[in-house]
Amino acid sequence: MSFPRMIRVRQTFDATRVDDIPGEVEDQLVRLDLGRKVKPGQTVAITAGSRGINNIALIVKAIVDHVKALGGVPFIVPAMGSHGGGTAEGQREIIEGYGITEDFLGCEIRASMETVIVEMAKQGFPVHFDKHAASADHVIVCGRIKPHTGFVGEVESGLHKMMLIGLGKHAGALVYHRAIIDYSFGEIIRTVADVVLRRCKVLCGVGIVENAYDETGRIEAVPPEKFYERETALLKLARQWLPRLPFNKVDLLVIDEIGKNISGTGMDTNVVGRKYNDHAATEKDDVSCKRIFVRGLTDETHGNACGIGIAEFTNQRTIDQVDIKITRINALTGGHPTAAMLPVAFPTDRESVGAALATVGLIEPAKARVIHITDTLHVAEVLVSEAYLSELEGRDDLEIVEGPFEMEFDSSGNLYPVAAATAGVH
Repeated sequence: MSFPRMIRVRQTFDATRVDDIPGEVEDQLVRLDLGRKVKPGQTVAITAGSRGINNIALIVKAIVDHVKALGGVPFIVPAMGSHGGGTAEGQREIIEGYGITEDFLGCEIRASMETVIVEMAKQGFPVHFDKHAASADHVIVCGRIKPHTGFVGEVESGLHKMMLIGLGKHAGALVYHRAIIDYSFGEIIRTVADVVLRRCKVLCGVGIVENAYDETGRIEAVPPEKFYERETALLKLARQWLPRLPFNKVDLLVIDEIGKNISGTGMDTNVVGRKYNDHAATEKDDVSCKRIFVRGLTDETHGNACGIGIAEFTNQRTIDQVDIKITRINALTGGHPTAAMLPVAFPTDRESVGAALATVGLIEPAKARVIHITDTLHVAEVLVSEAYLSELEGRDDLEIVEGPFEMEFDSSGNLYPVAAATAGVH
């Protein structure tokens, strides 16, 4: 089979960025005058989630330092539903992998899967809250605000979801995802958030919005009474800054890595266009990928391959990386069992690409529209096939870096990742 020739393309996105991370966190928190509420010696629980947020350790440390300056006693609570295999040790390991360690922060990490039931929601299910956070005098909710990979609403993934899934731990996440089958996502997230804000001593939120280069674009400290208002506005900004593929019609999308540090579904469905259907674009999606081939898992995902079921093709190396148990736990807790289903796997990338291109329709494989990306967070530089050459003309947001060159496989028949692929230089 003849494979398409590839072109390295650089995309231009809005590059709004926060350069002084600690300074911006401090400025934001100072505006809230938290000293009116935090008294010397009082404990403050600060959330740390499972997503790979850029500068997260610096952001959390700046929050810790501010609390200390007020005379408070901060500690960190891993807040991530069922990630980490649904164990306290696994969740602690995840945040430590992001640099959120006791040595760096100068405070305790208190990890537990135990929750307290705050009250019964009006829909009849219990509202769970992390036991360590529940015992604190105050709680600061820190998290990235972005479009959710499976739900649509005025708020999606952010401070509200951290109160819902993150601080609800495995027990809460299991209940809430079941409730979402019978009620709307918006209804459940508002119900739980209202209970948590009313009963759980939430001091403030620290919302993070990243630009399309996976950089910290904005940090905003939010008082509890403005959580919904500000998260709604920041979600609109996050949508504007969302990384995107350079073209919205794709025969084969090749992804070097997926993982929980990249997206809750391993790959961001807002980017690949499968938010409403795992294996086909709908009229609501902006992107249509006929086939997706996943080449590997990130180290930071610790074998959690949740979302691999969205792809049709993979390789045996990726299958060997999968921790079936923790992937199963995460997918079932999230009410998304298809996310854990394993794609068709071949021994080599060459065989996987060949099989995938044979299933995209009548188009000859060499003329197929192929895009090769590192992951769905990093699409500033991508490889696109020669079929897009005419569409590149007139696009001032795209720059041809090099190519066309042959699709490159190593001596074992595996593709070079985007970062290493060049015009035959190996």
